[in-house]
Amino acid sequence: MASPEDRRILRTQKKLKTALLDLLQHKELQELSITEVTKQAECNRVTFYSHYRDLNALLEAIVEDHLAGLTAHFRRSFKGRERFSSTDVERHLPIFEYMYQNQFIFSLIIKGEVLPGSQNLFCESLVQVSSIELKLEEESNIEIPSLNYFVTYGSLGFFLYWIKENFSSPPRVMAEKLAVLHGKIYGGAIVVKD
Repeated sequence: MASPEDRRILRTQKKLKTALLDLLQHKELQELSITEVTKQAECNRVTFYSHYRDLNALLEAIVEDHLAGLTAHFRRSFKGRERFSSTDVERHLPIFEYMYQNQFIFSLIIKGEVLPGSQNLFCESLVQVSSIELKLEEESNIEIPSLNYFVTYGSLGFFLYWIKENFSSPPRVMAEKLAVLHGKIYGGAIVVKD
């Protein structure tokens, strides 16, 4: 169980993260100051600096949190399963659902304009799960890591399209479309047991 001190730290960090995300909806990161963020979070600059070196570090922490949440949702798509088809919509749906619930931050991450390298962080998070916890059912003359990167980074373009369309299609529709595309690349995967 977390100590009262740990809970206080987590609560303060959450307030700072929420404040920055709220302000980013109205201003660019380079237009914001630490003072604005701390005022919005109802804390002071000393408190800010006890947790983060600057606004970029705070944004990086927000991105890390959301990518951890995304990979947890991704893992749910194959939890308790031994295998799945590449055309299985349920495998892709948790990713789209989580992104849909967190549209603003994933717009920032996938566009990569606010935090350089965030697109790679997004893709690497998904690649990491796939490469450790899944393997192809069928034999392939293409190395699995290269196929994994191809599918993941190709999917990045698909997610970017969805964002540019302002998330106008529901998550299930997007998952169905991605499942069709994946079905053209590979047949299915086996879940690797720990």
